[in-house]
Amino acid sequence: WEAKHGRIPQRSVVFVRSDWSKTWPSVDTDVFPQVLLETVQFLHLQRSILFHGHEPLDTDMTSDFASERWLLTRGYAQAEGVTNLHMVPPTGCLLSTGFPKFLGGTGNYVRFVAVCPPDWPQGILPGSTPEAPLPEYKNALVWNSQKGHRSRS
Repeated sequence: WEAKHGRIPQRSVVFVRSDWSKTWPSVDTDVFPQVLLETVQFLHLQRSILFHGHEPLDTDMTSDFASERWLLTRGYAQAEGVTNLHMVPPTGCLLSTGFPKFLGGTGNYVRFVAVCPPDWPQGILPGSTPEAPLPEYKNALVWNSQKGHRSRS
């Protein structure tokens, strides 16, 4: 990858694209692409990335989950179940995180949005789907002590 696109800059976010998510929800959960321990160590120790993400629902399929265990016991963050990486250019995007995609998502707790260069042909514009941006409400959320949660009433 670096031979084609250049050295990965420090503090980058790296998503490992395998196209596994293109077959969602009919994916094979018994066999899936792995991110090897050597790869996550290289990315974190040699390239000093912020975190990495991948399409499968686990980092690796080793008997002891070597890659995942190494990441999580050292305080590194990762994103699992990332989709639509085929629609993102290999470099040059700003990553934004926010609310999950409630309709049509894989169930991940975070939505990742790649803000791509203006000449990139993929993607959508805010307001072009029912979820972008989230709906506006007339009343703000306020704590309701009788209900025990925030509400708009």
